[in-house]
Amino acid sequence: MAMTMPKIFIPGASSDEGLAGFARDAEAAGIDGVFVGDHVTFYGSGSDALIRLAALAAVSSTLELQTCVYLLALRHPTPVALQAAMVDRLSNGRLILGVGIGGEDPNEWWACGVDPKTRARRTDEALQVLRSLWTQEETTFAGKFFTLNGVRMRPKPTRPAGVTLQVGGRSDAAFRRTARYADGWTGIWVSVRRFVEAGEKIAEFAAEAGRGDVAFPRGMQVWMGVDADREQAKAKVGGSMQAFYKLPFEAFEKYTPYGTPEQVAEFIAPYVEAGCRWVNFVVADAPEAVLERSVAVRDALQKMCG
Repeated sequence: MAMTMPKIFIPGASSDEGLAGFARDAEAAGIDGVFVGDHVTFYGSGSDALIRLAALAAVSSTLELQTCVYLLALRHPTPVALQAAMVDRLSNGRLILGVGIGGEDPNEWWACGVDPKTRARRTDEALQVLRSLWTQEETTFAGKFFTLNGVRMRPKPTRPAGVTLQVGGRSDAAFRRTARYADGWTGIWVSVRRFVEAGEKIAEFAAEAGRGDVAFPRGMQVWMGVDADREQAKAKVGGSMQAFYKLPFEAFEKYTPYGTPEQVAEFIAPYVEAGCRWVNFVVADAPEAVLERSVAVRDALQKMCG
């Protein structure tokens, strides 16, 4: 049976100066969307996902715009709800707000006045506040971390249900968060078996939460090294991941494809067979090479899908 080709997302341009040209090139190449990460001060560096996507929205017309993942708990959800709604309207409904609780650098949380031990509970509350502000005329909410009393917010997002919400992660807690508050899930560093299990657990948790009638599409974010020389491909992605996460590549290698476009596509294909609806390509290469490498892997995967 033929696989259904997933949507392909690539990283948003790393260069602010080249943003317009990047968006035009990505759309011309048939890329479905772009994703951006989010940090305030991750080991000293930051990039606000919604600001970058607002700029991309202004210079594109078809690209879906995804945060993967937005560290929602670093902020108060009320201004985030407004910012997301405005980006969504600016883009004509193309925003996908992917939320996570990444805590690799605890100092980032302390720098924002947030105890990293509270980030999961803050995220759960914030997701509820977002949905209410987007869909209700007036929001009253009493939580441990956030309290709102009769708050009205306009503009609203383009969809009556609000901006599409996704949760990123690989723990049972992420599956439960998806089932209770989100519209879909993006996995990272999970096996195909765990990817399948994620779908089963999300459905189970959703039924418990009274959302058993909701479909929860699943996607994957995949770091990759792409090169005709397999060892060179490994060196690219291994070096990039070690520099970014401050961890040895061995911690990620079994979840990380590298090699020719065909070899990388072969790694991704079982996830697609298991129902993966989108794949975020984290291509470890020079910025000017990312689109070309992504298209090569996309085309190889397309051939497998038939």
